[in-house]
Parts: sequence; C-alpha cells; structure tokens
Amino acid sequence: MVTVSLHLCSPVGFMSDATQYLHDDRPFEFRKGGVLSGLTWAYETWGDLNAERSNAILILTGLSPSAHAASSEADPSPGWWEPMIGPGDAIDTDHHFVICVNSLGSCKGSSGPASVNPETGKPWRLTFPEICIEDIAAAAQRVVGHLGIEQLCAVIGPSMGGMTALAWLQQFPHGARHLLSMSSADRAEPFSIALRSLQREMIYTDPNWNGGNYNQDSWPENGMRLARKLGMITYRSASEWRGRFGRQIQHRFPHGKFGMTFEIESYLEAAARKFIGAFDPCCYLYLSRAMDTFDATQGHPNLASAVAHVKLDSAYIMGVETDFLFPPHQQEAIADAFAANGVRTALDILPSLQGHDSFLVDYDHFSRQVGAYFQRIRTMEAISA
Repeated sequence: MVTVSLHLCSPVGFMSDATQYLHDDRPFEFRKGGVLSGLTWAYETWGDLNAERSNAILILTGLSPSAHAASSEADPSPGWWEPMIGPGDAIDTDHHFVICVNSLGSCKGSSGPASVNPETGKPWRLTFPEICIEDIAAAAQRVVGHLGIEQLCAVIGPSMGGMTALAWLQQFPHGARHLLSMSSADRAEPFSIALRSLQREMIYTDPNWNGGNYNQDSWPENGMRLARKLGMITYRSASEWRGRFGRQIQHRFPHGKFGMTFEIESYLEAAARKFIGAFDPCCYLYLSRAMDTFDATQGHPNLASAVAHVKLDSAYIMGVETDFLFPPHQQEAIADAFAANGVRTALDILPSLQGHDSFLVDYDHFSRQVGAYFQRIRTMEAISA
C-alpha cells in the first residue's frame, strides 16, 4: 500500500489491497447541477454471487468509512465493520455476495472534491459539483449494474448510509427485496443540522482553509480537530462516558492552565488527532451538507407517500435508545412509513449505551439482531421458492 504524509488524504493512500474500481466514462448528472464523466467508484466484495445473481447485499456507508468493511484474502486487515461480515457472521458470506461501495464525494477511492480534475491536474476542491444523497445513491447503482445484478437481496444503510438507502429505493423501487436501516433518518432534524453546521464552520474558518485551496503543508488541522471532537460528542452518549471515564484525571497530554485535565478530554483529543489526516476537509463539508439537505419526503405529503412505489418483501429498522443524533422517533417514522404500505416491517430500538456509534461497537446487540434478520430472510425466500 502507498504511504502518505499525515495531512494528505489521497484517494490512493487509504485504499485497501482488496479495493476494486469502476471507471465510468458515461456522463453523470448531479441533481443540483453539473455533469461529469470519467468518474471512479471504489468498492469491495465478499462471498460469491450465485448463478441467479439473487443473493447480493449492498452496503451503503456512513460519512467517513471506506469500502473496506471487512477483511478478505486480498487484504486481511480488519475492516470498519469486521465483526459483522464474514463466513457464519451476521452478514453471512457463506450465503450472500456482499458489496460495499465508497460514497461518491468521499476521499477513499471514489470520485469527489479530493480527486484530481483532469483539466487542471489539481484537486477539484470546491469546483466539484454539489453532492446530494440522491447522487450518492445513483453512483452506487453504477457499481450494482456493472456487476450484472438486476435485483439485490437486500440493501443495508447505517447512519448516512440509511439515508442513501432510502434515496436508492426511491430511485430503484424494484431494486431490492429487503431493507436494513440502522440509526438513520428520512431527513435531518434542526438539532443535527445545527451540530453539523458548527462542525463545518470550524473547518472553513480555520486560517489554513484558504477558500478550499489548502495543501499538505497548510492543512486546516485545527478546524478538522475541533470538528471531530464535536462529532465524537454527538456519536456517543453521556451514559457511556459516565461509566467509562467518570472524572478520571488524564496524564497523556499536558494540562496547562486551561488545558486537558480529565480523561474524557484526552479521549477526544486522541480521536481528533487520528482523524485529522484521515479525511479530506472538502469531502467532509460536501458529505456533511448532503446529509443536512436530504429530505426523502420532498414533493410528498409524508414519508409513507414518498415510498409508496417501493416494492419490498421486508424492512428491518434498527435504532438505539441513547442516540440523540438520529433519535428513536426517526426510526419509528421510517418503520411506520413502510408498514403503512403493506411491507412486512420490524422495528427494534436497542438499549445500547454507545449512542449513535452503537452499530459500530455494540456487536453483542447488533450482530445477534442482524444475523437473526438475515436468517429470517433466507427462510422466507426458501419457502417462497
């Protein structure tokens, strides 16, 4: 693998050896204006596609993950969803062909603001067309089509990926038989918009932002650091931190008069420093804004009407009691909308302590529930075969 400096988030430097690329020269029209061709989508796969091409599962990611969701022979390094995907795991690759696509607009292989504009030889930065969730969904479908899959067994979306899954189903209403949505929403609420707006402001007011014209020597480090700290606060819960950190004193970083005193401060600082060079600031702003502007009900009186044309055999909606970024009532709204249209729908609001990040860390709850759902799907489809 290519090694890069701390500040340069290049599409090559963070790629897995298992990453595959679809280079597509067909024009791609962005919902909010602009048409580009010669775009690239990064994706990884696990398991085998059956002869009927009917056992594929598409994973649409949250804001920052790459396509490397799990290890494989090509790359044995752990993926961001390692405990969830594999032979005998919740998303069982003995039965399913699993695809994970890096989102359009990311800096981890797919085209986006960090990609090089072939006309200038420089990164697109703010000249890249504005991205919306519907664009990310349409881009993922390019990969599905490239693999020759006419209908997925299931589409999975955690967090931003759940938004993308809704947008994908609205565009391709016969594209999947089942939906698994985790800790997501049909639209952003004012509280989460306010938090992400402040994160973006932290980045673009950094002196090194320079109108988006930063480079590896003048990276908006402080803005990214603060934005990540605020992000980490929104991803976890006060209950978890009360038990995990309490009022423990930290000894990792200098205290100073107004410096870090408590262990929770040390935890946030360490997490922020790891993120600084791992994600491109422009990509962060583009995808963050896309989450805020998404509204699956646009043009419809309600969500049930907005998804009435979607044809699913089942939907499983999961949320977490302690998630205040995508709170339980938003999961309930998604479940109610599909149930109102006659879709066999299940809703689980789990008692995880880790807040919004629970789907990434609380595998005791999530693996068990997800594995049981896919077992039900296999039983259901075996009976109807």
